[in-house]
Amino acid sequence: MQDYHDFIDEVLVDEKAIETRVAELGAQISRAYAGQELLIVCLLRGGLTFTADLTRHLTIPHTLDCMSLSSYGVGHYASSGNVRVNLDLMTNIEGLNVLLVEDIVDSGRTLAHVLHMLKTREPKSLQVCVLLDKKYRREVPVEVDYVGFDIPDKYVFGYGIDIDEHYRHLRFIASADMKKYKKTP
Repeated sequence: MQDYHDFIDEVLVDEKAIETRVAELGAQISRAYAGQELLIVCLLRGGLTFTADLTRHLTIPHTLDCMSLSSYGVGHYASSGNVRVNLDLMTNIEGLNVLLVEDIVDSGRTLAHVLHMLKTREPKSLQVCVLLDKKYRREVPVEVDYVGFDIPDKYVFGYGIDIDEHYRHLRFIASADMKKYKKTP
């Protein structure tokens, strides 16, 4: 695995800014669902770190379930447009308040697909919380209810977001200079 210092472009969101914003989002969501129970649906794997930290800031009763989708082909750094469900929910969401938690939304294709699929299961409510939003990259219109950070059109990694399954452990979000990145076999 290549040292990220060799290809980092810039730190876009530092650890302190992430901690502060995640706490703010937890408080905002708790106010919005006061007196109600909430099912948090984490989109794996990128959303895992964000979801874990977010749930620690919720002051309302909540449960957790996970989904895993893929929309990126092997070796590709842009969405293929094809979305496949690798792991579906174990919870029946009919009549429940559902908050879908995602790491990043850019084209909107993956998010639109999962929202359509979940709406057919008739939840009481369905909202979306994303850590990172690239609004100007939208190819498919999707509504995002809670946004951590709007970011520029750069390839990012850290805080749960990977490059070839590495660098999720970093406590910040950085952009990568993909010309300097060397994929290891």
